[in-house]
Amino acid sequence: MKIGKQTFKIECRPCIYSTSSIVGPKEMQGPLASYFDLHIKDVFFDEKTFEKSESKMLESCINNLLVKSGITEHDVDVIFSGDLLNQCISSGFAIRSFDTPFLGLYGACSTFCEGLLLSSLVLESNCAKQVIAAASSHFCSAERQFRMPLEHGNQKSPTAQATVTGSGAALVTRREVADNGIHITHVTPGKIIDLGVTDMSNMGAAMAPAVFSTISNHFNDTGRDINYYDAIITGDLGLHGTDMLIQLFKNEGIDISKKHKDCGILIYDEKKQDVNCGGSGCGCIASVFSSYFFNELKAKNLNKILLIATGALMSPLSSSQGESIPGIAHAIAIENEV
Repeated sequence: MKIGKQTFKIECRPCIYSTSSIVGPKEMQGPLASYFDLHIKDVFFDEKTFEKSESKMLESCINNLLVKSGITEHDVDVIFSGDLLNQCISSGFAIRSFDTPFLGLYGACSTFCEGLLLSSLVLESNCAKQVIAAASSHFCSAERQFRMPLEHGNQKSPTAQATVTGSGAALVTRREVADNGIHITHVTPGKIIDLGVTDMSNMGAAMAPAVFSTISNHFNDTGRDINYYDAIITGDLGLHGTDMLIQLFKNEGIDISKKHKDCGILIYDEKKQDVNCGGSGCGCIASVFSSYFFNELKAKNLNKILLIATGALMSPLSSSQGESIPGIAHAIAIENEV
């Protein structure tokens, strides 16, 4: 049921029943290492290319999810998945090994929450009983596509972020099929917000206004405020984008700093790892939510969270033609049944 201008109340309150995560070697050197299910020892993952490595990561992540959930691929009605590569090849090549319907998504780094959002709407319509939302990214494949080949050794600006090598997947079910008490209650699809940022090395600046827009509209639509949630979790604003978001809310008289957490900041140790402003990529929020935050929900350390995945909807071609970087952010309200 739509409420307000852009929020949907999900009355069937679907359950995020289980999650799975896999990350690369650099992510395993970060502070969240103990939470991830799987990790790869090197960026090639026994494959010949970075792109094949990413597909294998996603395939392994989904297989692990099925095992953890005690189901088979035939029990899943549809898989929503996406990545950063042209034509979503990581997802397409990974999911060709499953005998399951597939819908490919591209929302840049917002893809994981886009998948959760669509999963919720499909389950709300009662067209499906069990669906999977997944996303992946790989530092080396993303660098090759969006910036420069690693062999060039290009220097990064202080506002740049490191694409996370990782993948996350979630099984979302109707409650009559499986229920652990962790439910999606509302979803707020984002609007494209473009304030004219053109610097590909400053994605946080391009995405922060979109996050501000989505969170503000979510509060207006639901009648909730910052105090309703235990945590407001963004995908990959990084240090610079986070500062911008805090300032945008401060201009409205709202202090979001005590409730806000950013997956791109959490996944790396900024003092020990050379990641500039933090992490980014589809796999950033996917892997961090599917490990750390899902565990926090299961342990009831967090009971009400607003999960917002952020995306910069550009391409190397559009940027080379002088286009600005449109930002988008999708919000998912997740609550423990207490």
